[in-house]
Amino acid sequence: MVDDHDVVHWGFRLMLTQQPWVARCVSAASSAEALDLTRRYEPHVAVIDLFLGDESGVDLSSRLRSERPGLNVLLVSGAGQISAAAARAAGAAGFVSKDLPAADIARAVRMVGLGHSVFPPQATPSAIQLTAREREVLEHLGRGSTNREIALALHLSPHTIKEHTSVLYRKLDVRNRAEAVRRGQQIGLLD
Repeated sequence: MVDDHDVVHWGFRLMLTQQPWVARCVSAASSAEALDLTRRYEPHVAVIDLFLGDESGVDLSSRLRSERPGLNVLLVSGAGQISAAAARAAGAAGFVSKDLPAADIARAVRMVGLGHSVFPPQATPSAIQLTAREREVLEHLGRGSTNREIALALHLSPHTIKEHTSVLYRKLDVRNRAEAVRRGQQIGLLD
């Protein structure tokens, strides 16, 4: 389990060590710790938070998988989303929200450990129409990019990106980035 919050470590360790199919559960608070534990224990599954302080869970997933190709990775987050395509590109076999009940998260860990993919179901595409630029901004939001990072990538000002995100929130009928990404995935605008 890789997360930068101590209480999350305790919760996951308590939940997972109660499962009859879990032999050992170790936890790390940083990428460096996760790499060290992966080398030492050779785990079968890594549960990685999308946001590790200033680090990226997606980047860590790629690094751990290059270190240990047979490792099965499940990305988790309480504040963001990632598209199935982006998660797979990083070597992850799944993504779940920390908002799910513990039994569902444990089931997702087990399924990923057995080699299955676990991603939230996708809804059918909706009638919401986004411009090409709005879709680009939404895709960057789905990757967890900040407004400044999106502005640099799209060669726009951060103010312009803020305007695009405001329009996205209105069109998607959401209040924040996480909801925008979740809604985009639900209605098929994001993978």
